[in-house]
Amino acid sequence: MRLTLLLSTLLLAFQAQATPGHSGDEMDKFLADKGLLNRIEQVRQSVGHKASELVVNAMGFLGVPYKRGGNSAETGFDCSGFVRAIYEQSIGLILPRRAEQQAAVTQNIDKAELQPGDLVFFNTMKRAFSHVGIYVGEGKFIHSPKPGAEVRVESMGVAYWARRFDGARRVQGTPPANNAGE
Repeated sequence: MRLTLLLSTLLLAFQAQATPGHSGDEMDKFLADKGLLNRIEQVRQSVGHKASELVVNAMGFLGVPYKRGGNSAETGFDCSGFVRAIYEQSIGLILPRRAEQQAAVTQNIDKAELQPGDLVFFNTMKRAFSHVGIYVGEGKFIHSPKPGAEVRVESMGVAYWARRFDGARRVQGTPPANNAGE
């Protein structure tokens, strides 16, 4: 993770120092000489792979029944228990148990920046961040919705969810893939 941060910072620093009239050739040569161009691409692929793995893992739980307070496939999931289990199983990151706590420890992003693996929050109980799901791309999210229902994928464009959308968040340290958006 430190290497990813270092490489990102280094790349941004070089980009910030570039001035009109100077080509990127010097920066590219420096990065290539240090072997950093290949490493940057490896980091990008790894990050994209982890986001894809997280979404694929989440899809494996389609049909698991909702259970208030549930946090396993054996007993069922509530919304935040589902998100917590997926992040823990997919990338080993343990998120807080409740949706509003998950919102508090994640980075706020614009809805237009949503990418697979990001969290989407909804106000379903007349309070902020009372429901959470995982964005899967193309305006859809996977979640454990309510008693009597099962883990499923739904469109954020459906009137019910669109009216209740409360924000998008990114789990820090695990930026999602760059190839899907709303």
